[in-house]
This record gives sequence, structure tokens and C-alpha cells, in this order.
Amino acid sequence: MASQRVGFAVAFSLVISALSAGSAGATSALATGGKTSQPIGHYDFCKANPRECAMRVGKIQPARMTNGLMRKLQQVNSRVNRAVKPLNDIDIYGREEVWTYPVKGVGDCEDFVLEKRRMLNRAGISLGNLLITVVRKRDGEGHAVLTVRTDKGDFILDNLRNDVRLWNQTGYRFLKRQSSEHTGQWVSLRESTNPLVGAVRQ
Repeated sequence: MASQRVGFAVAFSLVISALSAGSAGATSALATGGKTSQPIGHYDFCKANPRECAMRVGKIQPARMTNGLMRKLQQVNSRVNRAVKPLNDIDIYGREEVWTYPVKGVGDCEDFVLEKRRMLNRAGISLGNLLITVVRKRDGEGHAVLTVRTDKGDFILDNLRNDVRLWNQTGYRFLKRQSSEHTGQWVSLRESTNPLVGAVRQ
């Protein structure tokens, strides 16, 4: 319990820092571009789960950041990270780019994201504020995280760490993510000439 309280205090201090700097809206929210290619793993996930990818959320406001919301993000992030054993798609399914819920207790980064997204949506957060996001790690490897849009900035839930951070505190290069208006569409975040995951053109 003590470690959880410390983790929450550290995470929420990021919100306070952003507010103090007056930068919550300007620098703590990711800038999105136009419509872009959908990762092939998400395309296949949508074929298997068409209802999940056909939701037109529309223009909604980011979630209001509160102590309660930050606590929920922290709890869900650490809970899923503890419950799911990291294992790549080749070892699980014998092929790459399989995006699915980790029902067997194992999964790769996209599977962690899907489970966290599902849990937070069930807790009342709109899917328009829970966005699967593709990033590049510092070593150049592709990775997926969950972005949570809030009025204090975009926060990241990551299977590689239990604390919840603003996107610009992660050290990642952000490439693209789900559209906040349509669950089956994707938008660009930063230009990339070398896609990190297979994609299909719209």
C-alpha cells in the first residue's frame, strides 16, 4: 500500500507541475495530424471485433483529471502489468501482429493496451479518450501504449512501467494513434519514414 501511495503521488505531481507551468493545454497534449494507415494488427482485430472498431465517438472533450481519475489510471496500469505475462506473438500464436485481449494471461504490448482500454472504458471513460498509440522506443524498437486524453494533458499507460506519465515524460517518439472520433481510424502524430508495425492503407 505504501508503494502504491508513493506511485500515485509521483504521477499526480506531473499534473501539478504542468498546471504550475501553465502548459497543460499547450505542451502536455499530443498534436495530431491527418488520417493515416491503420496497423495491420488492428485491422485484423477489427475484422474479428467489428463492433469495437465501428464506433463514431464524435468530438468529445478530454476527460477531466482528478485525484480519483489518476488513481484509477495508476491502479489499472499496475494491475494489468502484474496480471499479464509478457510474451511475443511468435511464441504465443506462431505469427506476428496478433492483437487480442490477453485471456490466457500472456500477451505483447498491444494486448496489454487492449485490456487496459477495456477496463477503463468499463469504468466510465469514453473510448474517444482511450487511444491505442504506436511509438518508437529509444532503442528504435516499435512499441504500443495507451494514451488517455485529459484536460491536463495526454497520459500514457505502459506495460514497461507501472507509473503513469505525461507523454512528453516517456522518452518515446510518438508516431500515430487511434482517432479520438472513430475507433476504427488512425491519425498521425509525427512523420516516420520507417513504419514500425505492418499497416494497411485506407
